Amino acid sequence: MKGMVYLVGAGPGDPGLVTIKALEVLRRAQVVVYDQLANPSLLSEAPAGAELIYVGKKAGAHAVPQEGINDLLVTRARAGLTVVRLKGGDPFVFGRGGEEAEELAAAGVRFEIIPGVTSAIAVPAYAGIPVTHRRYTTLATFVTGHEDPTKEEGTIPWANLGRNPGTLVFLMGVKNLAENCRRLMEEGKPPDTPAAVIEKGATLEQRTVTGTLADIASQAQDMGIRPPAILVVGGVAELRDKLKWWETRPLWGKTVVVTRSREQASRLVALLAAAGARCLEIPTLEIGPPDDYASLDKALFQIKDFHWIVFTSANGVSAFMERLFGQGKDVRALGGARLAAIGPATAEALKLYGLIPDVVPQSFVAEDLAAALAPHIFPGTRVLLARAQVAREVLPETLEKLGARVEVAPVYKARPPASLAPEAETAIREGRIDVLTFTSSATVHNFAVLLGKERFQALAEKAIVAAIGPITAATLKEYGLTPQIQPDSYTIPALAAAVIDYFGGEK
Repeated sequence: MKGMVYLVGAGPGDPGLVTIKALEVLRRAQVVVYDQLANPSLLSEAPAGAELIYVGKKAGAHAVPQEGINDLLVTRARAGLTVVRLKGGDPFVFGRGGEEAEELAAAGVRFEIIPGVTSAIAVPAYAGIPVTHRRYTTLATFVTGHEDPTKEEGTIPWANLGRNPGTLVFLMGVKNLAENCRRLMEEGKPPDTPAAVIEKGATLEQRTVTGTLADIASQAQDMGIRPPAILVVGGVAELRDKLKWWETRPLWGKTVVVTRSREQASRLVALLAAAGARCLEIPTLEIGPPDDYASLDKALFQIKDFHWIVFTSANGVSAFMERLFGQGKDVRALGGARLAAIGPATAEALKLYGLIPDVVPQSFVAEDLAAALAPHIFPGTRVLLARAQVAREVLPETLEKLGARVEVAPVYKARPPASLAPEAETAIREGRIDVLTFTSSATVHNFAVLLGKERFQALAEKAIVAAIGPITAATLKEYGLTPQIQPDSYTIPALAAAVIDYFGGEK
């Protein structure tokens, strides 16, 4: 069995710029050999059992020397494995991908090149700087900012660059920034030529400093610019003031805590991050099986006897279906039962199984679900309530008062995690939290357990607090906290929009 190596460009910092083909091979990789500049979130695309090997390089510190990287690729491929060599930007633009491909070819190892969006064009674009523009230049030149120090003679044609009328883009040049600028001016480039330095481009930590060729190095030093960074020299750099967009989004620079479970956080994180927020996931719920399946198994055995099956969360839908299918049944087993969902997210979860709920209330709380069901409930109506093991009792109690025979079947249990992750602990200790978001009463209670009540209150007093709806807001008030943000519609998109609108007003 022959192995295969894919030399894959991960693109610049924004993981959304990775190509479809790159994701396709990453999702079937058996080994991933990745760089410092490849966004670590892309590693989650690899299969659960894949071997992840970090070989990142920083100035003066290489996790694995280049010869070791070459050997890794060859030996893993010769073992018959599918290897993804994940490199920041494009593998053939100052990425040493050509050298690695040469080694693979010499070793007789099959390989394929998957280009990536190079930071040479993407990072200036994220800073609002087009590398070409008809009014300014039709020429762009990419230059390494730190040439191989082992060369006997440099190969950068400084005299040509000094006379070059186009845009110059220097990659990886922070260490030599002042020297590179000096060489350009020495070779004829006007000192007042617009210039910009962009640190950690296309990420949520991007910083940009603008100036002229004469002063850009000192300005970058004053701002404490650190690698990785790109230097852009040319008239196009002056367009940044008009074209900057990445750093002007409403949540730029804000750190937002997302307290949903890991399984549920992705949608809220995506919406907030699209508005520029740095999202810090502090899951307060871990979704797992209930302590006992007896009630649910009994209900599934008698499933055709129920008139209504009521779901109060998307988690409840997936857990219910998993148990149903595990017993060798499918949705036909639901027979003539009608379905109710507490809100649109739960309704969408049902639609994944080809099921359309008969009742979805206007507001997404238990009281309104009970009110929406009331016209359909008569003495003797049998209702199966598939919900979390620990939940408010208002729904079953209300339906029973109307004469329904309600059977509560716990389908999952939401447990608090054991402790805070180190990253979260550090951010809280350093006071870097701007917004706290809560999507249920359980997230509030469990967050208080994780931090301790007093620490929770102290943190919330300095941050903006957002609650998804009135029940969650009422739970916050139990801790003496009043949320500043609460959407009219109790959904994740509405919560994200409310947070964005709150800070958008400041802009």
